[in-house]
Amino acid sequence: MREIRGRAFVFGDNVDTDQIYPGRFLELTEHREIAGHAMEGVDPYFAGSVEPGDVVVAGSNFGCGSSREHAVITLKVAGVGAIVARSFARIFYRNAVNQGLPVVEIPDLDPSDIEARGEVTVDLESGTLSHADREWRFNPLPASVLEIIEAGGVFQLYRRRADEGRRARAPSGLR
Repeated sequence: MREIRGRAFVFGDNVDTDQIYPGRFLELTEHREIAGHAMEGVDPYFAGSVEPGDVVVAGSNFGCGSSREHAVITLKVAGVGAIVARSFARIFYRNAVNQGLPVVEIPDLDPSDIEARGEVTVDLESGTLSHADREWRFNPLPASVLEIIEAGGVFQLYRRRADEGRRARAPSGLR
């Protein structure tokens, strides 16, 4: 999961959490239902066309607005493999890391340089975004963040560590 390949869904600046996941659907609790409304406030066709591994590419301040995690959950469950943006709202960025959704900042990225639905490759370890004949560099994600992403989120990582600790402490006949 250190390299993500998919089609680019391109958006501009200031895409807020209510555009990512409209607040009128907050009563939904099933993740698949939630995912059916991904990006509905800015692209009503997104949820029906996004495929696993596709990449959201955006301008500045992606995920501004409320601090609710629904916005990240809807994108992750819809199949988004990563989000690349010029910048992120801090709470959205942290929520994405906590949920295990890769987020990459490239300050000099102009989203209009990426062809909508064109193939992109995001290499989290080497710190590159590739599209057509172009490449952008970013700071590779730290090992601790890659570990969270590969576990599927921070809660899953801590559960796995706790399980490993219990197994390590169990008498050898009980392992």
